[in-house]
Amino acid sequence: MKLIDDLRWRGLLAQSTDEKALTQALEKPTTAYIGFDPTAASLHVGNLVVLLVLRRFQLAGHHPIALVGGATGLVGDPSGRNDERSLNSSDVVEGWVTGIRKQVSSFLDFDTTTNPALVVNNLDWTAPLTAIEFLRDIGKHFSVNQMLAKESVAARLEAGGISYTEFSYQVLQSYDFLELFRRHNCTLQLGGSDQWGNIVAGLDLIRRVEQGSAHALTVPLLAKSDGSKFGKTAGGSIWLDPEMTSPYAFFQFWLNTDDKDVINFLKIFSFLSHAEIEALEKAHSENPGLREAHRALARELTTLVHSPDTTTRVENAARALFGQGDLNELDEKTLGSALAQLPRTTISKDDEIPTWVDLLAATGVVESKSAARRVVKDGGAYLNNVKITSEEFAPEKSAFLYGKYAILRKGKRDLAAVELI
Repeated sequence: MKLIDDLRWRGLLAQSTDEKALTQALEKPTTAYIGFDPTAASLHVGNLVVLLVLRRFQLAGHHPIALVGGATGLVGDPSGRNDERSLNSSDVVEGWVTGIRKQVSSFLDFDTTTNPALVVNNLDWTAPLTAIEFLRDIGKHFSVNQMLAKESVAARLEAGGISYTEFSYQVLQSYDFLELFRRHNCTLQLGGSDQWGNIVAGLDLIRRVEQGSAHALTVPLLAKSDGSKFGKTAGGSIWLDPEMTSPYAFFQFWLNTDDKDVINFLKIFSFLSHAEIEALEKAHSENPGLREAHRALARELTTLVHSPDTTTRVENAARALFGQGDLNELDEKTLGSALAQLPRTTISKDDEIPTWVDLLAATGVVESKSAARRVVKDGGAYLNNVKITSEEFAPEKSAFLYGKYAILRKGKRDLAAVELI
């Protein structure tokens, strides 16, 4: 299947310039780029949608360029916002550029001899440009009337206004496309569908300045079936940086995907074949309770973003927490990150340990101590997967894993954590 057809099958094709001409162009190795602005210390799972599209282009034989916006990150993209971004200092943005550059690099192949990836920073060609040069050589090619008509600008004007700084963003992004066209013969820009106006402006700038032609392709903005924002949880965004979102939480995010979304997400995020995804779709339809598609999605993404070993560790942790593995075999970091997702209570190392009943009530898993006592009477009380039979049982400090963690379980599914501090 041709790349464009594969993207359409996966739901990854929103808009493109002349599709027939683009398809013909892609019959030969083509240089394509996607830009990522450093708006935080890490990329999040929403950024994966377009980043993995760039990876698909490389796997199809094309030349990928990942642009990290050291310049545009200092300005701010008005797309999708109702107010002005807070401007970050140059030092902060520079630090974020370094981290994001490393992140995007992990998804691309720099060692292949046929179409190695390239990562660039638009500050390299924007910083040397004087204000007068920018206005005379670049700004003169833009019609203010057309810029005002762009969806992102029009929305901001309707919401209350936009600064000249963010108004100029599309000029900077267009200039990036022009420079990559000049420097690397880049003839295709990829991006989210909210970037269509900016990308088309870049095509027009290439035509006006270099009398050249190029192409554009955008990916739909991802939404969940229930209408909620993708990549957000009660705890905040799901980041690619393991220090900001633990691998365990990352795995659980994908594992907890809504049944209505799981096949769609497998198409968008995984590199499984059509046949493999269709087999998972069939299995999911026949027996959704087995959650085969969910586990495949969580494994694929955790392996892709972190590593196969990390995936194994977090799966082992999940099994052990529910009594299907040995808690003592978990390393402290993995155990700590898993327990961080649970209801919890803390106890000072200098204090006497309360009873299991008191501990469970303190975590909020049950409404009262009497409810916790009923759990014990009904045979559903566990500490570190060991059944508790006495309402008066209080764990010894030696029972705490790594001298600090204990896991309370109510029945088969309800977990809570106790931490000695």
